[in-house]
Amino acid sequence: MAASTPASPTTKKRSAAKLGARFEGKVALITGASEQGIGGAVAERLLEEGASVCLMSRSEPAGLLEKHAGDDKESRAQWIKCDLAQADTIGPAVEAAVQAFGSLDVLVNNSGIDTSGAFADLKDEEWQQMLDVNLSGAIRVTQAAMPALLKSKGSVVNVASATAMGGTPGLAAYSATKAGMVGFTQSLAAEVAPRRVRVNAVCPAIVKTPMTTQYAQQLNAETWQQLQACHPMGIGKPADVAAAVAFLASSDARWITGIALPLGWMSSFSMPMAE
Repeated sequence: MAASTPASPTTKKRSAAKLGARFEGKVALITGASEQGIGGAVAERLLEEGASVCLMSRSEPAGLLEKHAGDDKESRAQWIKCDLAQADTIGPAVEAAVQAFGSLDVLVNNSGIDTSGAFADLKDEEWQQMLDVNLSGAIRVTQAAMPALLKSKGSVVNVASATAMGGTPGLAAYSATKAGMVGFTQSLAAEVAPRRVRVNAVCPAIVKTPMTTQYAQQLNAETWQQLQACHPMGIGKPADVAAAVAFLASSDARWITGIALPLGWMSSFSMPMAE
């Protein structure tokens, strides 16, 4: 048997570069991308791996855009203003995003809002807004983006929630919208698989973002300890979710579609919430 030849330093560098550039030449559209949340972390991860990204949100993530402006003003990060609660703005916004770089390979439906509290106190307008943004908005964005994704044989990753897979007191309506996203993911995946478009979801438990921090500050010590106990790997960071999204969106996951991947928790652990 011939002895194997050790890889040269140059070969090792090329291999590392290849592994770190899974999205070279690819274009991604990310909804709800803020500078401190999950969407921003996903954008950072995909940019680091070579993608061009369009960030679609109500507010401009100025810091993120400035960071990736580039010396030649040919930025790989563009922002498209869109409020997913306004259905008639979604189609034109997605069209502008596709035109920004001429194609679309990855869609990340990340936009989401929540309201916590007793179900009896839920206001109809609160439910309607969550439904419009969390579920209907994602469906409308995906429908508008699908022609471009079919052309590129692209990938969709939906950001759902652990609450879609396990009951959480105080988040009944929010959980319903995220459970709807899981069902949407599974059914659409089956529909478009013959045309080589993949659709998956991630279901993060508690991630340290501005949205969750405001709730954590209201919890008593006992409830906070219960929350930590049902996260055996600790409270997550936006980068943890971004890593999972990047994997599912990449060619490394070419044989994976229709899954809802739990992040940071186990189904055998209950999920307590605020009083």
